[in-house]
Amino acid sequence: MSSEPRLTPTSYIVLGLLEAAGEATPYDLKRIVAISLGNFWSLPHAQLYAEPVRLSKGGYLSERREEGGRHRRYYRLTERGKEVLREWLAQPTEQMAELRNPAMLKIFFGADPRQMAEAQLPVCQAKVTEFEELERNIEGNVPEGMLLTLRIGLAHQREWLNFWSRMLIPGPEPSEGD
Repeated sequence: MSSEPRLTPTSYIVLGLLEAAGEATPYDLKRIVAISLGNFWSLPHAQLYAEPVRLSKGGYLSERREEGGRHRRYYRLTERGKEVLREWLAQPTEQMAELRNPAMLKIFFGADPRQMAEAQLPVCQAKVTEFEELERNIEGNVPEGMLLTLRIGLAHQREWLNFWSRMLIPGPEPSEGD
């Protein structure tokens, strides 16, 4: 039986965030996720505390312990961690995005689409506004991949805004071309 840890999407998130940050605590990783990829990738906070320990045991991260204070653990990529991250980034994926929207699930089972739209519209509008402001503030200050990801997220949210707006139009839902 191999003692090699299996690398998961969470593993690659931790590796990628540490590559960008240089060195970070699990709490730092949690904060970074909250303001960035947490907008499009759901990740339990507990995984951000457990995964660095697991990756460190596998040789993908090095660990430095704070001497005084809270004895925080700081993690940094090892050469092995950098190598597996580069390999993962170089592999294209054919997997489609998973659409998990609780309002759509309720509509599927018979909930009133207009009622769902009334609840969803302000949430979508707030997210569009947040992403637009973020885009204005970070353009030219972050790697291209982060900006592209923000832009696809913004386009996605705008489409949800369109969809939910159409649900409030009286009568049958307009067709795609309307």
